Amino acid sequence: MPPSLDDLLHDRYGPAAPSLTGEAHALLASQLQHRSVRAFTAQPLPPDALPLMLAAAQSASTTSNLQVWSVVTVDDPSVRERLFELSGKQRHVRECPLYLVFLADLARLDAIGAERELRREGLDYLEMLLAAVIDAALAAQNAVVAAEAMGLGVNYIGAMRNQPEAVAEVLGLPPRAFAVFGLCVGYPDPAQPAHVKPRLPQAAVLHRNRYDATAHREPVATYTQAMADFYRRENMRTNGDWAQHSLNRVRGPEALLGRDRIRHALAALGFPAL
Repeated sequence: MPPSLDDLLHDRYGPAAPSLTGEAHALLASQLQHRSVRAFTAQPLPPDALPLMLAAAQSASTTSNLQVWSVVTVDDPSVRERLFELSGKQRHVRECPLYLVFLADLARLDAIGAERELRREGLDYLEMLLAAVIDAALAAQNAVVAAEAMGLGVNYIGAMRNQPEAVAEVLGLPPRAFAVFGLCVGYPDPAQPAHVKPRLPQAAVLHRNRYDATAHREPVATYTQAMADFYRRENMRTNGDWAQHSLNRVRGPEALLGRDRIRHALAALGFPAL
C-alpha cells in the first residue's frame, strides 16, 4: 500500500508536519520522498532515462525563453576521474551510472550573436549570469523530478564550484560557460539506504505579505531537535546542533572550500561584469 499524504509529510517535517488531507498522487509522493543518494548499484539506466530527463529539463521555465543553460554528460572514465578529484573525492561522482554537469551557458547566445553580427553587450551584466544560473537550476530540478519518478536516485554535487576554472578546462567549456553543479544519477543501493532528511517547519520559511525577521525562532528550536534525532539515527558527526553545524559552514572564507574566490573565477571564465 503506498504511503499516505500524512505519512509522507510526517517523514519530512516530523511533529511540525502540516495537517492536510488529500491523495499523495505519484508525482507528489516522489517529490516528498526526495533524499540525497550517495550509494548506487551497478545496474545500467534504461536507454530512455537520459532523453526523458532532458525533455523534462527543457520543459522547465526559462528567462524570456533564452534557454541559457546546457548540460554535459560524462561517461569518459578519465574525465570522470578528474571530476571525482575536483569534487573532493566524493566516491558517488566516480561510481554513479550517470554523471551530469549543469552549466550556466551564455556562450551559445554569444556565438549566435557573433554568427549573425548582432549586438550582445547585455551578456556582460550580472543579470544575465543570474538568469543563466536560475535557468540551470530550474532545468536540473525538473530532471531530478523525472529521474525520481522513474525510480532513480540523485545527488547534487555543489563541489563543481570549488575549482571552476579546472572544471571548465576538464570539460572544454568556452568563455561565458560555468559549471553550476553536478548531478549523480542511478538506482539507489538498497544495502546503503538514504533516508528522508527533515526540513524546517513551514512556519520558518513562509511569510505573509511582509517578511517577519523573527518568524524563524520557534520553528528553528523545534527543527534543531528534529535534526538532533536525525543525526543520532544516521550516526552523523556534526559540529554541534543544526544551527551550529550550518553556521560553521559559513563561518568565514576558509569554510567555503575555494568558493570564496568564485567572483574572480567567473571573471576569468568570461563573465566580465563581476
